[in-house]
Amino acid sequence: MNLKPLADRIVVKVVTSEEMTKGGLFLPDTAKEKPQEGEVMAVGSGKVLENGQKLPLELKVGDRIIFSKYAGTEVKIDGDEYVIFSERDVLAVIEK
Repeated sequence: MNLKPLADRIVVKVVTSEEMTKGGLFLPDTAKEKPQEGEVMAVGSGKVLENGQKLPLELKVGDRIIFSKYAGTEVKIDGDEYVIFSERDVLAVIEK
């Protein structure tokens, strides 16, 4: 992937949700909720503060995260779907 986010933005590959319920029923695409979990694929260089200093991001490539439901901009690159959004839209990091 040749995508480098700017400033405090990150690129996330969304984790796809299960297509079957625990009871064995298959869910059509229209019934699925939008996924809120993903893996960080790229991070920007950091947020530039008013005094000109750069604040580095807390996230790093490979982090598994939970993000706001309607956050970011969806893009498709080489057949893969990604979401680009600001680090402030990240709600939590999933510890391994």
